[in-house]
Amino acid sequence: MSRRIFLMAFPVAASLLLVSCGGPPSPRPDVRRVLCSTFPVHLIARNVVQGREGLALDLMLPAQLGCPHDYALTPDDLRRLAQADALIVNGLGLEEFLGAPVRKANPSLALIDSSAGIADLLHEAHEGPVAHRAHEGPCAHGVNPHLFASPRQAARMAVTIAEGLAKFDPAGAELYRRNANAYAERLNRLADELRELGNRLKNRRIATPHGVFDYLARDMGLEVVAHLQAHAGQEPSAAEMIGLVRILRDRQAGAVFTEPQYPPRTARTIAREAGIAAATLDPVATGPQNASLDYYEKIMRENRKTLESVLGTK
Repeated sequence: MSRRIFLMAFPVAASLLLVSCGGPPSPRPDVRRVLCSTFPVHLIARNVVQGREGLALDLMLPAQLGCPHDYALTPDDLRRLAQADALIVNGLGLEEFLGAPVRKANPSLALIDSSAGIADLLHEAHEGPVAHRAHEGPCAHGVNPHLFASPRQAARMAVTIAEGLAKFDPAGAELYRRNANAYAERLNRLADELRELGNRLKNRRIATPHGVFDYLARDMGLEVVAHLQAHAGQEPSAAEMIGLVRILRDRQAGAVFTEPQYPPRTARTIAREAGIAAATLDPVATGPQNASLDYYEKIMRENRKTLESVLGTK
């Protein structure tokens, strides 16, 4: 069963009594302080809260960190959590550091799960680099948390974040929902562009580093025939690489895609041995600290160009 964090009731008045434990200066006492766990969550939330006065939105983890699967909270993280009123998270187990340390740092912290209520989730196995077997339904290996790498799913996250913020800050509810709907409309148009491309590609069979592109592939109508890694950043063994080359040849995959957060050498070696192309797609797991509000759309349109160039069109 997926690990899910639900929005909890939050007494704003009590939060104002929190004592600063050092770190950067706190906002004014009348400002609601909201942290976001990861870069993509922060980027989506920034689009949702723009124009809302009296709310300070900040990114807690480094913008270049990527997915925080094995991240350990630092003393500075705990200080910032103690001073915050709410924390917006990706959910679905991506933030493995959530739990007792966070509750101890701030028992009154409101947690907003950007994945809450989103249906049609994919599940992933962690059995080593093998043919792709993601599927829907109960799975002992857990739910794929990488919703943010698909514009269609990121649009749903925006709407969910808006609903969570509307409960946390009812006075801003109309603004949050209006912003989220406008942003979701843009992302859904982008998703339609990607789906249209997917319908025209000559070869829709691809290999990816791990499950980060599974939602994007599903929404575009692509088939992920193999994952190169059991876990993000974990390189396959020599024997596993031989097996992957065989899978790619047997399934007649069109390309192996890497992501900019990890070295591409192994993926390129596998692609070369399989006689297919290797290229890079960006899941927007990282980015500039002060990225423009349309940064996600810019990167995804670059991904679209890459897919069209590498896989060809009919």
